[in-house]
Amino acid sequence: MIRVLVTDSRCFLGRNLLAHLRERRDCDTFAADRETSPAELERQLAVADVVFHVGGVCRSENHAEFERVNAGLTRRLCVCLRRAGRAAKIVFESSIQADLPNAYGTSKAHAEDALREFAAATGARVRIFRLKGLFGKWCPPNYNSVTATFCHNIAHDLPIAISDPAHEVELNYADDIVAAFLEELENDAPELPQIACTRLRLDDLAGRIQAFHEMGATLRLPDFADPFCRALYATYLSYVPSHTRQRNLDVRTDTRGSLAEFIKSEHSGQIFVSRTAPGVTRGNHYHHTKAEKFLVVEGEGLIRMQPMEGGPVDEYQVEGSRYQVIDIPPGFTHSIRNIGRGEMVTLFWSSEVFNPDRPDTYYLPVGEGRLALDGRVPAGS
Repeated sequence: MIRVLVTDSRCFLGRNLLAHLRERRDCDTFAADRETSPAELERQLAVADVVFHVGGVCRSENHAEFERVNAGLTRRLCVCLRRAGRAAKIVFESSIQADLPNAYGTSKAHAEDALREFAAATGARVRIFRLKGLFGKWCPPNYNSVTATFCHNIAHDLPIAISDPAHEVELNYADDIVAAFLEELENDAPELPQIACTRLRLDDLAGRIQAFHEMGATLRLPDFADPFCRALYATYLSYVPSHTRQRNLDVRTDTRGSLAEFIKSEHSGQIFVSRTAPGVTRGNHYHHTKAEKFLVVEGEGLIRMQPMEGGPVDEYQVEGSRYQVIDIPPGFTHSIRNIGRGEMVTLFWSSEVFNPDRPDTYYLPVGEGRLALDGRVPAGS
């Protein structure tokens, strides 16, 4: 069992780190913060195998506070460990500003120096991570993270201020940092684990978050193939107020039942859902390029399809209780009919977002003759 101390369990990174540590069965984890008494901190350090030294002061009107907290607390940790005869491994959250001539950066540089002196004197392993702009869940807005401030303000329909839209920021995601820190529990490699870093302009960052905010109306998903986009979206959602998490879809109704679009993606097509009354048939059309999947989640349905130029009709009887997915290839006219006694609820996926200017949808009843050689088909829906 590895005994692990997190020095600031109330800070943004400390909260995330502590949450992951407490999920592990190989760690006995305990935490301190700036309210912890010197005696209690010394007791914790006397038994710790690994110390994650995180947190500190990032902003203050009193520049002396940077040195007192960031450097002073680090020196106190080293003194306590040496007094206890402990050569615990220390993983330190530093900053790229440690090379800059400002009060915050200087205090981080002094903390690094104290840790290097401790390592030289005791043989302890010290790992210093110079982090960049942090973001992730629980990061406080209007403090030291532009990402947190943008996410909070946009999610709450508040204005954001960008003095230089072209200014670029470098960002590290909290979960990536935590993953790198946790590697240190078992890793003594000479090189630090790599933490993903994304560099982008402020107007790009704000634009991405604004697009997340507008998804309730557009239904359009961003490109989640990009790990940064996934992380940024997850972060944005953590700031969305509870009363706006629930939204009504735009539902279209007629004598057949109802239909609503759910999700759209330029990269993955779209998903929509329908309710169909007993005895009603939907479809009877084909597509040239668009592919679809049908999944009946409630009720009973009969899916029929036929090559658009004629030929045998294939039939598939499906039930909501069986979760059966039917692929609809292009070039096949197809339909779905509710053959049950109650409503049929169907989930549809289409490989393309519907474009009214190029719908790629042509009316042709299944089993009612073949497409004319000149390609003309009756008008319909």
